[in-house]
Amino acid sequence: MERRNWYKDVVIFTAMVAVECLYVGLGTLFKAAALKGMSYYVFIVYSFALATLVLLPLLFIFPSTTAVLPTFKFPLVFRIFLLGLTGFLCQLLGYKGIAYSSPTLASAIGNLTPAFTFTLAIIFRLEKLALRSSGTRAKILGTIVSISGAMLVVLYKGPAILSTSSSTPSLSLQWPLSSAPSDWVVGGILLAAEFLLISIWYIIQTQVIKIYPAELVVVFLYNLCATVISAPVCFMAEKDLSAWRLKPDIALAAILYSGFLGSSLGTCVHTYALRLKGPVYIAIFKPLSIAIAAIMSFIFLHDALHLGSVIGSVIISIGFYAVIWGKAKEETTKDETDFTSSIGGSSSDSKVPLLQSLKVEDTRIPSCTV
Repeated sequence: MERRNWYKDVVIFTAMVAVECLYVGLGTLFKAAALKGMSYYVFIVYSFALATLVLLPLLFIFPSTTAVLPTFKFPLVFRIFLLGLTGFLCQLLGYKGIAYSSPTLASAIGNLTPAFTFTLAIIFRLEKLALRSSGTRAKILGTIVSISGAMLVVLYKGPAILSTSSSTPSLSLQWPLSSAPSDWVVGGILLAAEFLLISIWYIIQTQVIKIYPAELVVVFLYNLCATVISAPVCFMAEKDLSAWRLKPDIALAAILYSGFLGSSLGTCVHTYALRLKGPVYIAIFKPLSIAIAAIMSFIFLHDALHLGSVIGSVIISIGFYAVIWGKAKEETTKDETDFTSSIGGSSSDSKVPLLQSLKVEDTRIPSCTV
């Protein structure tokens, strides 16, 4: 049993790291497409619509393994609708906030996602705040350490450790901070609202997947609702019909990448991990994306690898280990408690009939002798 749980933890951890790499690649590809003039309204609608079409046949190819699934009642449908609305608003606010400020500010504010999620998880009783527990203390400390490491990557560049000899201009993952002060404030507010909504999305999705434990169905309905919600809004916002015509260029590549991998595969992995590990575990991977972005920009975009990125990545790794150890500690304690209670319950159940039988025999024997 312990070996199987260990194997499952490794698989989930590896999948989450792969998804963060996927999202970093998506951000880089979207940036290149946006620089070519792609409208983010068009990108949002087509991404959700393509993910819906991709997931539809998978519902029949990979049916749910859960034997009995609850019926769709209003609370469940309402939560799925909220998922779609929240997901659409997250993307809309995020891209609008970057337009007013820069991805550098978005990276810095995105590091608050674990703190937002941890606070909301405690409020909605998805996480227990037991300060005397070593697991809880490790999660809190690990979250703070991971955020600190990510902030170090963003705010401290340091000298270049490794650099490429290529002089080709690259799409740096950190754009220049050249917005006006007023736009900078507006962009910061929009980005803070985006990452708060992402934390709310994690909470709602955790509740939905507990009620209806079928990841493919939930993610399909989420993308379907997001498509229905975003289509009329984006069509009214982007009135240029030529922007909606897709051509075989980098914009089409970004939409295909997002539809096949981001909104479908990435969301499925997040949903599966939310059901098994909870929202805090998912949110703690957010600071890791900055370290991944620094490494990928060095490998693929020929950017120099700086000292701040290396030190920050090490600090993030330490925070990761602390959070994962805390989650494992809590799960082990919970399993031991459940096992002890089950043993106690079975032993008490086995003792009661024996005592009752002895009492019955004691009452019958005197009557026979008399």
